[in-house]
Amino acid sequence: MPEKRSISVIIPNYNGKHLLERYLPATLEAIEQAGVSAEVIVVDDASDDDSVAFVDNHFPSVQVLVNPKNRGFSYTCNQGIKAAQYDLVMLLNSDVALEKDYFDRLWRYFDHSDTFGVMGQIINSQGKTEDAARMMAFQGMKFKATHFYHSKDPEKWLPTAYLSGANALIDRKKLLELEGFDEIYSPFYVEDVDLSFRAWRMGWKCYYDHQSICHHEVSSTTKKHHTKKKLYPVLYRNKFILQAIHLDGMDLWKWRFQLILVEIMPRVLLGKWWIIKAYLAYRKKQPEIAHSKTKLKKLMQKHQGQKSLFDIKKEVFDTVKS
Repeated sequence: MPEKRSISVIIPNYNGKHLLERYLPATLEAIEQAGVSAEVIVVDDASDDDSVAFVDNHFPSVQVLVNPKNRGFSYTCNQGIKAAQYDLVMLLNSDVALEKDYFDRLWRYFDHSDTFGVMGQIINSQGKTEDAARMMAFQGMKFKATHFYHSKDPEKWLPTAYLSGANALIDRKKLLELEGFDEIYSPFYVEDVDLSFRAWRMGWKCYYDHQSICHHEVSSTTKKHHTKKKLYPVLYRNKFILQAIHLDGMDLWKWRFQLILVEIMPRVLLGKWWIIKAYLAYRKKQPEIAHSKTKLKKLMQKHQGQKSLFDIKKEVFDTVKS
């Protein structure tokens, strides 16, 4: 039998009182069924909807941390990660409901010392799979992880390019070794991809379990508070940052040419001027990108991680059959 481990559940919250009211009970039920020592930490990102008072009054067993000002997803999650006390950290969105048996199949992954984390299947409010295992692929020098896949064999271990920040169960010691999410991506987007890529490059593995199911309310958080006009520049800025951090040498130079010719110019010609805003914002992040690259290289040397994402794709994902 796989060894069960204690869990710290980290739930970032911003004006999500109605979501906590609806979904937090499911989290507590799943923890109770798991039968392990656990804690739930809600990290409030300066909400103004009485979220904090609601949790304090209705869920006294839940620990609440409060950011003095709004700092975004990465910073908020990192506050919870630093406070976590138990073996595994469950990163969970406030609009996600875990099924009661969510944890039952996940213990086995952590019997292997090189496991970084595992996520389950996310089903949206229309009953469709919203997130599953992701293949690691490339378009030229550009990383892609858009293709879902899963196996009909429930016992097959499936690697995933990245763990969704909405429902990732992660080894706490490894998570702390990576210092949690890189806050260069604040306020949101792509930070979970980067975290998983860094884990893979340490020599650790990310898995997906199709039989562990949770349910997600579609577009209930970030998209509710921000328009596409504001979201797209942030999303693409962060995509550019991701590439710049994880590419080196000639690969990095090739990607820079591809960025201008394939990403920037076609959109400008179509009148999508927001791409210029995204690119300029990315350029302003150069000192922080250099710092993130240096930290990553030092960690890879410490853990004898010598592989690029191209190497990992070839050795792990090219051998996987859907």
